[in-house]
Amino acid sequence: MEIRNLGNSGLRVSAVGIGCNNFGQRVDVEGTRKVIYKAIDVGITLFDTADVYGNRGGSESAMGEVLGDKRKDIVLATKFGMPMDDAGVKKGAARRYIMRAVEDSLKRLKTDHIDLYQQHNYDPLTPIDETLRALEDLISQGKVRYIGCSNLPAWRVVEAQLTAKAINTHPFISIQDEYSLVVRDLEKDLQPMAKEFKLGILPYFPLASGLLTGKYKRGSDAPAGTRFALVPRLRDRYVNDKNVAIVEKLEAFASARGHTMLELAFSWLASRSQVTSVIAGATRPEQVEQNAKAIGWKMTADEIAEIDKISAGG
Repeated sequence: MEIRNLGNSGLRVSAVGIGCNNFGQRVDVEGTRKVIYKAIDVGITLFDTADVYGNRGGSESAMGEVLGDKRKDIVLATKFGMPMDDAGVKKGAARRYIMRAVEDSLKRLKTDHIDLYQQHNYDPLTPIDETLRALEDLISQGKVRYIGCSNLPAWRVVEAQLTAKAINTHPFISIQDEYSLVVRDLEKDLQPMAKEFKLGILPYFPLASGLLTGKYKRGSDAPAGTRFALVPRLRDRYVNDKNVAIVEKLEAFASARGHTMLELAFSWLASRSQVTSVIAGATRPEQVEQNAKAIGWKMTADEIAEIDKISAGG
C-alpha cells in the first residue's frame, strides 16, 4: 500500500482509506472488527469516522470496542459539528461545544487522542478564530494531533488558513469533500485552493454511492440489497441519462484495457492533484481487499485525458 503525506504535514496515511459511516448501523460490532482487521492486514492505515455516523455515536463506539491494541497501528480521523441531538443544541464549531464533543468522541473511541480532528461542516454562528483557538488548545493538550475540515466552501477554507496564520494557531492540513468521475464540482474552486495552500484532499463517495461500480444498468431496477435499492434518494441523486452514459463509456474504456470500473474510479482519483487518500466505505472484508488493490492502475497522461473527456460528457 502506498503511503502519502497528508497535505503539507508530517502525517502519513495510506492512499486508500476506510470510510467508517457503515459501522454501528449497517455493520454490527463483529462486522466492524472483520473490516478493520482486514484493512490493517492489507496496509490501510487511515480510518475516517465522525461523531454523527452510526445514528449519532454508533460508529465511534463500535470502533472503540474492536480497536484495542491495534489503535497504535492506524491514523484515526473523526469529525465534529453535525447535530448530535434533535434539539439542535449539540452541534456547531463553538468552543463550548468542541470541548464537549471531543471528550465524547475520545470516550466512545476508547483512545486518548485523535490523529485528525475535522470540522464536519460550516458553522455560520461561530467566528473561525474561536474554532481555531479551541482546536489549538486541544492540540496543546495532546488530545488532537492535526486538524482538517469537510464540506466548507473554498473561500471559507481560505479564511480559516489566513486566520490561523494571523493568530498563530495550527492551520487545517486537509479538506474532505465529495469527488468522483461524475461529481467534479471540487475542481472549480476547492482543488486550486488546496494546491495553493498545500492541503491534502480526502475524497468521499468516490464511487458515487455505487453508480461507478457498473452494477446498475440502463433500464433495469437497482439490484436487491444495493444502496440504490435501499435508499431511493441516492438513486435519484446520481442516476440520470448523462451519468449513465458516462458510466457506460467508462466501462468500455476500462474493459478494453483489462481493468475494472473500481480500478478506474480509484486510480483516476489517486492521480489527481492534492488527493492524498481515497475514502471508501466497506461492509465486508472482501470489499476492503478490492479497494486496497484498486489504485494499482498507473494511468498514462493520454489515458487520463481520455477519461477526463468521457467524464465531462464528451
